Amino acid sequence: MQDRLDAADAVNPAEAARSAARANRAVLVIAIAQLLGTSLWFSANGAMRDLQIAWQLNASGIGWLTNAVQAGFIVGTLLSATTGLADRVSASKVFGVCGVLGAALNALFALCSTGLASAIAFRFGVGVALAGIYPLGMKLLVSWDPRRAAQTLALLVAMLTLGTASVHAIRALLSTVPWQTVVLASSMLAVIGALLVVSLGEGPHARHAGKRRAGLAAGVGQVLRIREFRAAALGYFGHMWELYAFWTLTPLLVQRAFAGGAQEPASGIALWSFLIIAIGAIGCLLGGRLSKSVGSARTAALALATSGTLCAVYPLSSALGTVGQLALLLVWGISVIADSPQFSALSVKACPADKIGGALTLQNCFGFFLSACSILWSTSAYHSLDVRVAWLLLPGPIIGLLAMRPLFRKRPLW
Repeated sequence: MQDRLDAADAVNPAEAARSAARANRAVLVIAIAQLLGTSLWFSANGAMRDLQIAWQLNASGIGWLTNAVQAGFIVGTLLSATTGLADRVSASKVFGVCGVLGAALNALFALCSTGLASAIAFRFGVGVALAGIYPLGMKLLVSWDPRRAAQTLALLVAMLTLGTASVHAIRALLSTVPWQTVVLASSMLAVIGALLVVSLGEGPHARHAGKRRAGLAAGVGQVLRIREFRAAALGYFGHMWELYAFWTLTPLLVQRAFAGGAQEPASGIALWSFLIIAIGAIGCLLGGRLSKSVGSARTAALALATSGTLCAVYPLSSALGTVGQLALLLVWGISVIADSPQFSALSVKACPADKIGGALTLQNCFGFFLSACSILWSTSAYHSLDVRVAWLLLPGPIIGLLAMRPLFRKRPLW
């Protein structure tokens, strides 16, 4: 496909310039829609302090709320892959429908939840809807600009990071309003994101699988036979063991950082949680730039090694005081997500064009299953381990780095 694109550019440079301008606008629209749509992901965590008081939740309860979304996402990605939805239906239509559905279920969580059990049911539904937003957003992006996947996916994941953090910013700005208002605000953002993508449509390089398709096992077997895909996927799995558990623990770690000094109000905890998660967007963009010169594989390995080092040293940081601990959390926030778009770019490059949607969906599915296990383990152990809970996240970066070794036996992909 790359050769055909280059040939077209050589024949008609003026048309190539117009196509590039359209692609740049589309990438920006998709990135903004991803930011707005993924604000649904951690909307319950943005109201964490309020829910802890209203429903007497501990860290484990917050973990269950987060894991409900992860479980729904896993089910949604499995349904998408087994039905062929990811590769057979317009990605923009799926994104739009799922954005509106997720917004509605998120609103029901805010307005109809009476306790943890009902909240988990609604949050599970939100997770199912997110399966049509995040991986399909990646596929949609590639359909507009396949030649700059490493850089454009970095922008997309940066927006995912800001979307995830946005509820903490909303809580900090609206510190006196009921928690339901914070959650409903994220639903409004998701609807706007869905409308943006539906109005945009798919890009000129979209590829769909035929009406007749091989079974799921055959499709999985085809992509798993590709060595580069296996290495990228395993590296991604190690990254996912750490990422969402860290984001879930962030408000608790911020509270703990302030425990030794003056007590920080709830709005301050929310603001610092937003900064630590949102700063990961800078990490994604820096990683995208770095990948141009050293490749996606080396960029991902650097980020994974940095966040893994912080998993190891953070439990020893109490002596640094509040300022030192917050500084380490900011560095951790930059590095913990910077590798994600690079792993996705490596997987996209390794897969056949008509298998990209299904491959990314299945990769996300198992990655989020691992994240759910990590969240459950770390939040359940938090009260007994305190900041030493970070050591439970360390196996992810270690295993991920070991799994990536085949990517360095020759010039790295992208």
